[in-house]
Amino acid sequence: MNIRNVILVHGYFLDGNSWNKVIPLLSERSIDAIAVQISLSSLSDDVAIVHRAIEMQDGPVILVGQSYGGAIITEAGNHTRVAGLVYIAGAAPDSGQSVDDWWSGYATAAVVNELRPWGDAHVTLTRDGVRKYLGQDLPTAEADIVYATQGPLGTRSTLEKISKSAWHTKPSWYMVTTLDHTVPPAVQQDSAERMGAEIMVVQASHLPMLSQPKAVADFIANAAASFD
Repeated sequence: MNIRNVILVHGYFLDGNSWNKVIPLLSERSIDAIAVQISLSSLSDDVAIVHRAIEMQDGPVILVGQSYGGAIITEAGNHTRVAGLVYIAGAAPDSGQSVDDWWSGYATAAVVNELRPWGDAHVTLTRDGVRKYLGQDLPTAEADIVYATQGPLGTRSTLEKISKSAWHTKPSWYMVTTLDHTVPPAVQQDSAERMGAEIMVVQASHLPMLSQPKAVADFIANAAASFD
């Protein structure tokens, strides 16, 4: 039967409201989607948050991870209730890798120059960083809301290593965003191929769930329907 439970995991600098355009589109397809609020400070803490959400569901679930959320579902996806993994420009480290390990060796993303310290262990993005590099295909007013509501990124979260990558044993789907200035498209494409994921390529920034919500919702719904 189709999977009807979907857990949406946001990424760097965002919160659960980043899925507010996708959730109604999934609901129209009778998919019960919830968006978790993760800390962005610790991979282990964020995996625990997703595990709690999984255990509140009444059946098998699909995990959807965008950006850093991809690393979270890579670890959390080992839970027995998880049927599949959907990556939206998501980090997909292998077992024993951190996010920093995962994209090491690829071109440095343009957004890095717009990071600013937020206390001792977090960073945020400048307004220009959001407008030009994180969500450059969003209207300026919408990009400014992303900027104003951003969650500071804990630098520790990029260093913690995956114990076991769930994509080795769970079916996976990967949306590659070719206009991405935050996670290089090359590492996305290479990861998707290494995972053996079903791949969809879109011309979008790092935030396709905001700029192209229908494409993202369709991609998730098709993954859910594949379990017929």
